[in-house]
Amino acid sequence: MRQGRAKPAACLVLMLGWVALLWLLEGVDVVTGGALDTFGIEPREPSELVDVVPAAFLHFGFGHLAANTLPLLLLGFLAALRSGIRRFLAVVLLITLASGLGVWLTAAPGSNTAGASGIIFGLFGYLLVRGFIERSLLDIAIGLAVGVVYGSILWGALPMTAGQVSWQAHLFGLLGGITAAFTLRTRPALSSPALPTNI
Repeated sequence: MRQGRAKPAACLVLMLGWVALLWLLEGVDVVTGGALDTFGIEPREPSELVDVVPAAFLHFGFGHLAANTLPLLLLGFLAALRSGIRRFLAVVLLITLASGLGVWLTAAPGSNTAGASGIIFGLFGYLLVRGFIERSLLDIAIGLAVGVVYGSILWGALPMTAGQVSWQAHLFGLLGGITAAFTLRTRPALSSPALPTNI
């Protein structure tokens, strides 16, 4: 019984710690007059490739961060709980790289992109398809519930998105999450039965 409670507790602590770190970093950014904003991604600048990962932990103001906090906490908790923390961290890394590199390659010239929304879209995509890939009824149900609650965010992955929203981070994060569901699956892919061979 104690072991059964340990995993959800560890996942919750992980996500609360992650969110607390994001708020701490934004506090530092505000106090220093936006000094951390330089770690956002400016497209197609070779020196900016080192910012692909840090950019996912930074935001442009507390309003931006507040909008990302609840979906990151909820989707991250579900993904960690169903995948295990080690696999979850690999999923997040793949999503972060896919989202960040997608921004670096395709964002508008002169833009500066940061925020956890690429990871949120990635976790959404991961949870949405994971159950079908793993052939798990529980995970399919979780994916469908996530789709009902957060399905409207998919509009944010379309190029027609206006304003300061980075549809590139959203789209490539979503694709990264779907890719992670395939590449980090726990069940082997279905294969055809081997044919008998004479030697």
